[in-house]
Amino acid sequence: MQYLKLLRPKHWAKNLFLFVPLFFAGEIANVDKILLLLQAFLAFSLVASSIYIINDYKDIEADRAHPVKCKRPLASGAVKPSTALVIFGICVLAGFALAFLIKSKFAFVLGIYFVLNIAYTFGLKNISILDIMILATGFVLRIKAGGIASNIAISEWLMLMVFLLALFMAIAKRRDDVLIKNTSGKEMRKASKGYNLDFMNVSLSIAAAVIIVAYIMYTMAPETNARFGTYRLYYTSIFVIAGLLRYLQITYVENDTGSPTKILYKDRFIQLTILLWILSFYVIIYLPIDKSFFG
Repeated sequence: MQYLKLLRPKHWAKNLFLFVPLFFAGEIANVDKILLLLQAFLAFSLVASSIYIINDYKDIEADRAHPVKCKRPLASGAVKPSTALVIFGICVLAGFALAFLIKSKFAFVLGIYFVLNIAYTFGLKNISILDIMILATGFVLRIKAGGIASNIAISEWLMLMVFLLALFMAIAKRRDDVLIKNTSGKEMRKASKGYNLDFMNVSLSIAAAVIIVAYIMYTMAPETNARFGTYRLYYTSIFVIAGLLRYLQITYVENDTGSPTKILYKDRFIQLTILLWILSFYVIIYLPIDKSFFG
């Protein structure tokens, strides 16, 4: 169980972003491409797990001082560091071997993701602002990799929206670190020196506002309407706004952001808004219904 926990399989949910290009291209029922993306998902997850392992290995002492991270396998002593390094090597080799079988260009993007995150682990995460920018870039690389694996062109709008959403969640996560610092006096990250609560609150609000405006502009853009054959995509913005407001409520009112993955798994309101957003998008672009029904 502790070895599985070391891989952080719950965080593999982030790699579902690989399927986003397929959904937006209207090819979600393409079995061949789904099978390719499942392989890409596994490759990305293995490499992502290797990064989590090396990050935990490097931060053993710091994690022991953290109220939550102290329970991680390496920090708690449940898994030996030498064993963790062996598992790290297996994940890297298996992940990249599978990536090259899919497509060399996919392996190249995965390599960029790996190198960027290793650099993040060994120092870049200590630089304020750059740390959250790198986290957001990781999601853009997932989208790019998904498009390459499924041979689907990705619009600039989609890349921008994913980057903004990931940046929003990264800011919320860093805000949680600032709260821990303010209440316990312990600095969880070196990058936290460049942040305070006022800065994080303003940054989070700005990011949320930009996401809403950008999404509405995306759904109403002529090229988007032409691509999907409808101008009604702006209806889906209600679920984006509701989801963001709930995330802000969790952040500002409940002071309980932490990991975005944790919120995705536990918060029913956000789960419902995501489900309704997917269903509304599916109905509008996939189902052959009478479009006049929507006005």
